[in-house]
This record gives sequence, structure tokens and C-alpha cells, in this order.
Amino acid sequence: MNEHLIVLDLDGTLLTDEKKISALTKETLLKAKEAGHQVMIATGRPYRASQLYYQELSLTTPIVNFNGALIHHPKNPMWKTIHTTVNLSVVHDVVESVHKYEYDNLIAEVMDDVYLHREDEGVLQLLHMGNPNILTGDLKNTLKEDPTSLLIQADDVNTPIIRKHLQDVHAELIEHRRWGAPFPIIEIVHKGLSKAVGIDYIAKEMGIPRERIIAFGDEDNDLEMIEYAGVGVAMSNGIDDLKSIANEITLSNNEDGIGKFLQDRLKL
Repeated sequence: MNEHLIVLDLDGTLLTDEKKISALTKETLLKAKEAGHQVMIATGRPYRASQLYYQELSLTTPIVNFNGALIHHPKNPMWKTIHTTVNLSVVHDVVESVHKYEYDNLIAEVMDDVYLHREDEGVLQLLHMGNPNILTGDLKNTLKEDPTSLLIQADDVNTPIIRKHLQDVHAELIEHRRWGAPFPIIEIVHKGLSKAVGIDYIAKEMGIPRERIIAFGDEDNDLEMIEYAGVGVAMSNGIDDLKSIANEITLSNNEDGIGKFLQDRLKL
């Protein structure tokens, strides 16, 4: 069978609700690699919070982090890293404009440096993976360089209100996506970025055409990726908007959805 590129979102997709890779799915992905297919991760997480799973699957491929803001190759320092930041003045404008709405916190990330607007133990637990440098204080004073991403934490009532504001006022300069559980988060990155941008770049480097890309996702930040892939697969636990554009729907992240789909599709 021709070489395929298998693209994996992490939370709600590759990972079970316990943040584990199930035995069957792991075994299937390893078999796919042995059969000559390429396996990669595309996630909204920073690399420090996805490295564990990259290593568990013994990957040797590039990875897409921060929903396309960072495209790099952990195993090959000669591979050109693409790091696209949000202009600091734009971030300050966004921060200033969302103050009139109800939100819980603001978090800016500059690679592995994290800037927390308000101290919050729950958010610190979310961010602790990979031991980032964390600085707490008003972002207008603490953030001095263009960040990789800006996160707005707000409840389910205020999240759509803030997103509408971002779309109405800042759409020409930023992209914004919603995270799912356990925290309702709006992630902001540079305009034009998505997981699909990173996958397209990597696939071309590998010489794998779109029709041989199989991508799995479940959330708002997977929409472009699922639409771009030759075979876009939504998890059954995914959002309805994603299922409506997917080529296929597989079992949930807790039911070996990825493993069972690949066993059937790639005859593993």
C-alpha cells in the first residue's frame, strides 16, 4: 500500500479521557509505522505538553504545535523551524478590549515562557506539564515580546460573546479557536494559521499528496485539518460542526476510534 501520512490530534482524539494512549491504538500506530506509513501529531498544545506522547509512539516526524504557530522537527535540528507569533501591539489591543467582558484569566505563551494575568491554581495545573517558566502579573506590564499564542479563559456563557467580539473587531489580524474540556479556553494565534497550514508544509516536505493524508480530530481547532486531509476523520465524541464536514466518523477516543479505523483502512 502507498505511504500515507497519519495525523493525530491529542486531546479527545488520540488520548482517552484519562490522557492515555490506549493499548490497541498504540499497537496499531506502531504497526502502521512498520508498514511504511508516517505518523505525526498536530495539536494546540505546546511541545513541552506533547513530548511525552511523541516519545511514547517513538515518532521521528515533524510536529505541529500551538495550532500551527510552531512547526518543527524534534529529532532533526537541521529541519527549518517555523515559529509565527502574534504582534505584541495586537495582543495588547485584544487584552484591552476584552476587559469589558467577563473572563476568568488571560495567558500568553512565548514558546515555553508562560505569562499568567491572574494567579489561579487550576490554570497552573493545566500549564505545569513540561515545567515552563511562569510569570504572573498584568500582561500589559509583564509581556514584552510577541507571543506564540494568547489564551482567554472564560465560562461557557461568555466564551461565544468574546469570540463574536474578536471576530467583529480583530478578525483581520488573528485566528481564534475554542478548546474543549476541562477548561473553556479561546486560543488566539496569528491570522491565517491552523493545523492544516502545518500539515500542508510537512506533507509537501515528505512528498505525500493530500489524498494520502488521514487526519483525526474532535474539536473546533481541527476543522481546517479535517477539511484539508484526503480522509478527514471525526471522532464520535467530536463536535457536530466537525462531523458535518468529515469524510468519515469513527468510534470515540475511549473506544479505540483511531486504532480500529486504521486497522480497517490500512489493513493492519
